[in-house]
Amino acid sequence: MNHPQNSLFPELPIYPRLPPVQFLGNKEGLLNWLFTFIPSSNRSQPLRFLDAFSGSGVVAFEAKRRDFLVTANDLLQCCWHTIHGLVQNSTDILTTEEVALLFSDTVQAGELMQKLFTDKFLKASETKLLDQFRANAELLPPLKRSLALAIMNRALTRKVIMGHFAHLQAINYANQPARIKRNPSIAKPLQDLFLELLPEFNQAVFSNHLSHLTYNHDTLELLTLKASYDIAYFDPPYCLSHGDYQAFYHLLETFSRYWTDKTFIGGTNRYHPPLATGFDKKATVIPALQRLFDLSREIPLWVISYNDRSYPSVTEFEKLLRNTSRQVTVHRFEYLNSRGGKGSVKGSSEILWVAERL
Repeated sequence: MNHPQNSLFPELPIYPRLPPVQFLGNKEGLLNWLFTFIPSSNRSQPLRFLDAFSGSGVVAFEAKRRDFLVTANDLLQCCWHTIHGLVQNSTDILTTEEVALLFSDTVQAGELMQKLFTDKFLKASETKLLDQFRANAELLPPLKRSLALAIMNRALTRKVIMGHFAHLQAINYANQPARIKRNPSIAKPLQDLFLELLPEFNQAVFSNHLSHLTYNHDTLELLTLKASYDIAYFDPPYCLSHGDYQAFYHLLETFSRYWTDKTFIGGTNRYHPPLATGFDKKATVIPALQRLFDLSREIPLWVISYNDRSYPSVTEFEKLLRNTSRQVTVHRFEYLNSRGGKGSVKGSSEILWVAERL
């Protein structure tokens, strides 16, 4: 494939943008840089684009905006709801009547969120609202359900200081006037946050006249399915560098899946056992990367995000890549400001590997 020059940015169709995200390691600020290393697609002959670790969904959504035929995947269901509701979904928005249904009382609601998270992250009235909302979401068609859960998950990250659930300061901070002044969202009712976000998410639903697919699988499992891609974008968890997304977003995953077969441990009531993945632990990450590359050997172009504070080191990672007998180039984006998490602090660099099949 011929790659565009770094200084050239393809002209985009007039499509909506994804609402601003709040997710550790997201690539929202790097999209133009990242896509300079990816060939352009077009609607008449679209390139098949795999986003295998979609996380916040920003890369999959941007690929849809750029007229790729997108397949997106994430192990976490809370992340899958975003790509299912905004990438696979091209037409379905939430109506006023459906929003009223979501916030209505129902005897079908469980008490999981109330039992686990009352007075840890949220007040009792808010955890009860989440239980009611989750039960009512089951009454919606699948794409609308995902859109609704994606919006509520986004509201929850706005409600909690730092946007994640690996700390227990949320209620304390929400009662401090100085912190509220800096970040008013932490003191707003969840329903109000949802209603503020609703128009942005509804407006982000669009069609590029292609049919996209989304999955909620382990990436290695996904790659055993019979499918062909022109480009694979890999953004695995950065081991030893904010790689444990299940610790950060356990509340969202519990809300999304509404677990009935888990125990809940620690001060934050994190679900246990965690979902199995080889990419977030030092003992398993290298075999997982080798398996990833082996399963992807038929995909012509790999574009891989990494970070220079992760394990394995950049040098070791490059050796793994070159053992695949591909043409490999490396590009760096230095963070000038800290963005949260050890992998995106000032002075660290985002690494982008471009590995093309010979």
